[in-house]
Parts: sequence; C-alpha cells; structure tokens
Amino acid sequence: MDRRKTGAILAGLWLASGVAATAADIPPRPEQLEFPPLIFEPPAPEPLRAELVNGVPVYIAEDHLLPLVTIQVMFRGGKYLEPPGKEGLSDLTGRVWRSGGAGDLSARDLDEELDFLAADLSTSIGTTSGSVSIDLLAKDLDRGLELLMDVLLRPRFDSDRLAKAKEEMLAAMKERNDSTAAIERREWNRLLYGDGFWLTRLSTKDSVDSITRDDLVTFHERLLHPKDVVVAVAGDFERDNMLERLNRTLGTLEARAEPVPPVPQPEGGVAPGVYLVNKSDVNQGRVSIGHLGLRRPVPEEFSLMVANDILGGGGFTSWIMSRVRSDEGLAYSAGSIFGIDDELPGTFRAFFQSKSSTCARAAQIVVELIEKLREQGVENEELETSKNSFIQTFPNRFQTAFQTVSLYASDELVGRPHSYWLNYRESISAVEAAAVKEAARRYIQPERLVFLVVGNTEEILKGHPDYPDIRFENFGELHRVPLRDPMTLEPIDE
Repeated sequence: MDRRKTGAILAGLWLASGVAATAADIPPRPEQLEFPPLIFEPPAPEPLRAELVNGVPVYIAEDHLLPLVTIQVMFRGGKYLEPPGKEGLSDLTGRVWRSGGAGDLSARDLDEELDFLAADLSTSIGTTSGSVSIDLLAKDLDRGLELLMDVLLRPRFDSDRLAKAKEEMLAAMKERNDSTAAIERREWNRLLYGDGFWLTRLSTKDSVDSITRDDLVTFHERLLHPKDVVVAVAGDFERDNMLERLNRTLGTLEARAEPVPPVPQPEGGVAPGVYLVNKSDVNQGRVSIGHLGLRRPVPEEFSLMVANDILGGGGFTSWIMSRVRSDEGLAYSAGSIFGIDDELPGTFRAFFQSKSSTCARAAQIVVELIEKLREQGVENEELETSKNSFIQTFPNRFQTAFQTVSLYASDELVGRPHSYWLNYRESISAVEAAAVKEAARRYIQPERLVFLVVGNTEEILKGHPDYPDIRFENFGELHRVPLRDPMTLEPIDE
C-alpha cells in the first residue's frame, strides 16, 4: 500500500477516535453545557492616571499591538451654553471646528495633510460635553500633536465651510417630519423636560441664518478651560515619553475664560395624560409611555437596571418584547429604557410601533406589565438571567486600552467615581428580587405616566373592533399636539 495512503488512513482513524471520545463528553442538551468561570478584573484606574503641569488629568495606557496612537481631549460645555436665538450654534461649531482649517493651514490644506498622514482628526460638541480626537500612526505623533493643538486652540472657522455646514443643516431640517421616529424624539423631550428648557430649544431656519463666524469664535472661546478638560491617550508609545510630549502641548493650555457653569436642570414637563401628534399619511403609530427619570447618584440604580432589563430592556427575553411582539404579534420592535444619567435626569420610556388599530391594545399590555412589575415583582429565574447578562457582558467595556482610558476619563469629566465600575459586578450580584420590586414601586410611577402617540390619530383613536373597550381615553385626558413646521417649529394648523 502506498505510504501516503497508509498515513492518511491512520490519521483518519486517530481523528475518528478523538471525535468519538469528544462527542461522548458533549451533553445532549444545551442547558447542560458547563463552562469554566469567567475571570476578569478591570484595570485599576489609579496607575493609569497622571496630571499635566497645568493640572489637566490624563488617563494613559500603552498598547503595542498596533503602531497607532489615539488621543481624545474631552471637555465640559455644549448645547446648554447656546444663547437664545442662536440654536444650532454648538452643532455648527463642532462641525466647522475641524473642517474650517486651523493655525496656518487653510481648510483644504488641513484636509490634505491629514489625508497624507492617514490620520483621523474629529471634533464634536454634544448637549453637555464635547471632544477633539486624533487617531494616527505612532511615527507621526509629533506632527499629529501639532495639528491637534492648532485645531484645539487656533481654529480658523473658514466662512465657506461654515456656509456649507449651514446649508447641510437646513437641508436636514426639511426632513424633520418625514418619519414618525423623528417627530417622536422631538416631542418626547419637549413633553418631559418642558417646552422652554434648553434641551428642547431646537434650531430653526432663522436661528441658523443668524449664526455668524464670530458666534463660532466666541462659543469656542468659552471652552477648553483646564479645569473642564480631561484627556485619554492609548497606543504604541512609552508612557514617560508620551507624558513629556503632552506636557509640551496640552500642558500649555491656559485659562482663557471662567470654567463653564453647571448644567441647568429641568423644572418639569407636562401633566400626565395622552398627547397625540397627527401624521395622517402613515398606517402605523409610534407610542412612548413614561415620565422623567433620574440623575446620579441613585442608591437603587442597580436594582432599577435589573427591573428595566426584565421589563423591556433585555431584548427578546424581556416582558414587553415577549408579550407585545412574540405572543400578541402587535409590534416588530418594543422595549423600555430607564435613563439614569450623570448631568441631567434621563427618562423612563416604554415604547413600541404598531398598526394604528392595535396601538391602544399594545399600550394596555405595557401598562399591565408595569403594574405587574410593581405589584408582583420578578421570578428568581428571570432575576438570575438578567444579572448574568449584565455581569457576563461587563468585560466588553474594557476590550481595548483606549476604551479603558476613555471610560475612566469620562468618569472624571462627569464626576462619577471609578468605584462605580470596580464594584459593578458585585453591585449587580447583590440585587435581590425584593429590591427590584421596591425600586420599581418607588421610581416607576403609573400616576405620572405620559403617553405620546404619533401617527394617524383618527385611526388610532378608533381602536380595534376585537377590543372595543380598550382606547387611549382610558389612560388619561387627550391632548392634541400640533405637528410643527420643520423650518420654524411653529405649530401647523390642520
């Protein structure tokens, strides 16, 4: 027999015997599989923290896997600093800050140099904070830091790039009423935070038209006070050498203005009830049900996280998804969120999209499940499934060195203690069924529920003939909320 054939037969027999032995060790059902315990400890934050000569905190980690470096400069300040009548200013500043050139480089020259370096430099300004970040090859670090400092401190805010950004913003405004999802997001915040609250003062054509280059310059000058800045750095470098470079650059940041003021807090939104926005050209309605959430610190936060996960945050295993979608077939997507944020209260929101005729029926199910959570609590098996989900996905937050330093830097920016993450799994593990029920009873309050319904309200209010007694009138007083002109946000008369 050919030697190669003999070897192949022997190898095949060896593999077959190994497969047979392995197959014998496999249990017949998936739930009988056993896995070794997951052992993971998040990196300690203290060794990662340093401080530049001007007091700016830096979270820094070496990562030699690839010859890349990422630097992120986080800062306090955002939309809440916009003067009345200049809505859209923070967004435009964030866009043109990078695209409008910097230092001695015109907008085009900056684009070309970053392309030549294969570097990605980005700027953004959100509601309460923003960032300037650069990703580049480690060999180009010195030039990258020069460009980063030019963008940080000497943006040119090119007038042509500003005009282009304004055109894009106005074009996007025209689509504000194209989807019920966009209308729902806009009106939900308006209902819960209040019509005059800074978060709900949105840009209009007039406000965007009024914004000038000088406005961008003035807004930028309010930012980047050393007391409002935290830096995250990770990549292919030696720590001490990187800190020297950062001290020569970011360590020279000087106080150009007073630190930004605290974020204004909401004073309250609308009264409980049903708020209807008519969009007659759709055959499905979007429904949000909830009330204002919480701002940290919240002692019962982890119990609330588990409560919301079981109610509607846990995907296909959650009550809302199981009942509204899987059992009743009333919606493709449904769930809930309980917002607990650091600088502003989030919102508790249960949501779904359903046919116009079945919106009231789906809403009734959601309300029943909220009551079930408050009155009956959760089963031990549900509790353990939810807790395991949080615990087993926890390491995902620390997948890379940059994710780790960015997370800890964000903590310091918003004032969240690092112990939040160091004790995260223990805090989740300690949650008991009684605590879940108590947290739900205390913080999910049916008497405060606001119902927002966006869709063909005439059809939605008819309900479904199979459920003649289930109508939105049962949930509270009906309020008509006018659709708003996309460019002015003034109510449209129907």
